[in-house]
Amino acid sequence: MTLAQIGLAVRNLDEAVEFYRDKLGLNLRARSKNMALFDCGECRLALVRTAAEHPENSAVYFHVDDLEASVERLRGRGVPFDREAHLVARFPDHDLWLALLRDAEGNRLGLMCGKRPPASPEASRLQ
Repeated sequence: MTLAQIGLAVRNLDEAVEFYRDKLGLNLRARSKNMALFDCGECRLALVRTAAEHPENSAVYFHVDDLEASVERLRGRGVPFDREAHLVARFPDHDLWLALLRDAEGNRLGLMCGKRPPASPEASRLQ
């Protein structure tokens, strides 16, 4: 596993995006209603909107090559998951999938995997 992303909970996503993009100069890669992703070298910074007055903060995300196999391997070692593997974002060259868990101290962790979207039937007919 390699470090892929650090997540920060923010109450005001618009102000946070302005700070990280306009003041720190980070490249905003993707934005949705509740999340913004920034490029930070080989790692990403994810800002996630929360309504909590005292939000849990800083989640560490690890890149894995095979999300389903990694989840099953950890589950076999007794690791429970807070959220099963699910699609979080679509990029031009891949779909981003994520599974969420916690360490022994309750810290939030994620396993991330980029998957190429399936080719459309039209594309396969053109080849």
